[in-house]
Amino acid sequence: MKITFVSNYINHHQLPFCRAMAQYGRDVEFFFIQVMPMEEKRVSMGWSVDERLLPFVVLYYEDKERAERLIEESDVVLFGWTEGLIEDIEEKRLSSGKLSFRVSERIYREGQWKFLSPKGLMHKYREHFVYRNLPVYLLCTGAYVASDFHLIESYPGKMLKWGYFPDTGVDCFAKDRTGMKGSPEPLKMLWAGRLIDLKHPEYAVRAAKTLRQKGHWFELDIIGEGPMKERLEDMVSAFDLGDAVRVLGGRKPAQVIEAMKGADIFLFTSNYLEGWGAVVNEAMQCGCALVASGEAGSVPFLIEDGFSGLVYEDGKYESFEKKLFKLFDKPELVSQYGESAFHTINNTWNAKRAAAELVRFCGEFLLGKDPLPAEYGPMSRAGVIKAPGFVRTLEEKNRLE
Repeated sequence: MKITFVSNYINHHQLPFCRAMAQYGRDVEFFFIQVMPMEEKRVSMGWSVDERLLPFVVLYYEDKERAERLIEESDVVLFGWTEGLIEDIEEKRLSSGKLSFRVSERIYREGQWKFLSPKGLMHKYREHFVYRNLPVYLLCTGAYVASDFHLIESYPGKMLKWGYFPDTGVDCFAKDRTGMKGSPEPLKMLWAGRLIDLKHPEYAVRAAKTLRQKGHWFELDIIGEGPMKERLEDMVSAFDLGDAVRVLGGRKPAQVIEAMKGADIFLFTSNYLEGWGAVVNEAMQCGCALVASGEAGSVPFLIEDGFSGLVYEDGKYESFEKKLFKLFDKPELVSQYGESAFHTINNTWNAKRAAAELVRFCGEFLLGKDPLPAEYGPMSRAGVIKAPGFVRTLEEKNRLE
């Protein structure tokens, strides 16, 4: 079985899945077609991978003939985001009757009311609707993706759960939890990401202020760069939190992982504009107890509220604060949630399982069977979950950054 994944470029979030596919076994021949070089901004953030050291990577812009032949002849092709650079080739493959997948985040993140645009509907018709009766499936990279595509009546009965599958390398839950009642150590909290409005890093500092007022002992590290950095530093100074809160600036991915390994609680405060949020996977695998926004794409797939973390649903600070304070009132939950989070990633939401379920599904199709979705996790059926509505979009700076 020859499987080809086509996307803009390979990065550290996609690499574990691609390696799992490449190492799957003799029955699977895997290729990744990179259609463009990575932007310098992403390279500077530590996202780059030396694709020339990966034998399964084919650079479309250097070997166009080979790449196009793979797209045409492979038994299975997955199309991720390709920046519109190969639309004609995609259309030819998706119309061919051969098994293909679209891998997509939300198409209406800024509000589902935008689907009413006539121009947008015509584009979505050509890109998605015309394949509704062909063997083209949608891999939903986020919990609200199915809702967006349901609006335009595309991929009926063919929408499956998917995501990003980073791997921190943590293979056992062995954290020595601090901050328990009577412990001489503070609870250690971590926030990591770009310091931009949609990710609401200010929630972490506001919560730290109230935790201090309540007499709780904690440390908070904020990792990231962005336009909100100075504002956060001013908040730390104004709230007199300099002895407990550090705004550390940007760090390479490996350094962020090390910080997660040392943290007890991870704060994930992104709003509905966050398509996935791979730090959620990473923090869970590192055994952190998460307090996470249910509006972000990964959270409804990965976290069961009250079992493998705490989820606040409406994006409001007050809801976030209430969930976080629960961990300080009952610190024994930190270890419980952290262990459940670790097992969720290592047993279910990981690259090897995603690869195995994809290969199984494709194998059933190629044998002439009606392929069955997985029972749970990657490749399971993606239900339609109501996305944040129009009123919610009026409460935020409703633009992607």
